[in-house]
Amino acid sequence: MGDPDNNPFSLSSLLCQEDDSCFKEQIDENDDRNNNPYIVLEENDIEHIVELFERETSTYGSRSFHYSSRISESWLKYSRLNAIEWILNTRAKFGFQFHTAYLSVTYFDRILSMRYIEDGKLVAVRLLSVACLSLAAKMEECNVPLLADFVVEDYNFENNVIKRMEILVLQTLEWKMRSITPFAYLRYFINTFCGESRPQLVSKAVVFVLAIVEVISLVEHRPSIIAAAAVLAASDGHLSRNAVGLKVNLIPSWGSQENEHVFSCYALMQEIEMGKLKTPKTAIDLAIASKTNGIGTKRKLTFNDSDDNFPSRKH
Repeated sequence: MGDPDNNPFSLSSLLCQEDDSCFKEQIDENDDRNNNPYIVLEENDIEHIVELFERETSTYGSRSFHYSSRISESWLKYSRLNAIEWILNTRAKFGFQFHTAYLSVTYFDRILSMRYIEDGKLVAVRLLSVACLSLAAKMEECNVPLLADFVVEDYNFENNVIKRMEILVLQTLEWKMRSITPFAYLRYFINTFCGESRPQLVSKAVVFVLAIVEVISLVEHRPSIIAAAAVLAASDGHLSRNAVGLKVNLIPSWGSQENEHVFSCYALMQEIEMGKLKTPKTAIDLAIASKTNGIGTKRKLTFNDSDDNFPSRKH
């Protein structure tokens, strides 16, 4: 399948986009607990994690999570990959938090689960990715770029078209834009699984979190499960199923189901790291090119001609 470095979502490419300073956003350097290698999480920290677990349960309910069921093999799979690549690149361009990028992909996947995009409507996917990142930035960032600053290759979206898509996203999601991300759990799992604060694991775990969004739908995967798997993958890439189970058993409220889900997610991360789940850029480009015309020039999407390119509600 080629060199892993040619894969836009390989771990090495994600790491190369960042310098060490970018990972400091995940850790409050003024918090003395991060300077103590043998921290014990305080009672209010544990209470906060328990609260997050409970919120996850109410959000995801009793749904069954199937880690083997990935994004379907279709033009939408490749269009989604292209959208994620744009989101991550734009995040780096504007210096957004990793939380913001993950949140935007969460919006994106929630919309895909609730609305139908006509086969081959790449413009709808690209417009949706812009709206989702813009909304996530408005939720999480202090400095939000102008809509005109969100540059998309091949298309020139008018501001009012992006705003219409933002409204559609807000209405579809019933204005429920707050969402838990795996980053809220990283310190807890590092402390629980490793028995000490290891800030260097944060950057590695962040990369695993960002990498796995390529092959899973965030609608179907609990953030805590992804976070636990990312910490384990960052700390040790050769854990057996039993070894993962012993780690998961350290979480009081988790049982056999979480054990299975964490291991499945951990295994996916190891496949990504070893290059077994590569999607070369050429494959993405070819899939997209086969469904679009006039790629050589930017198409201007105006308010009047945008209706046909908006996702329709699933029945």
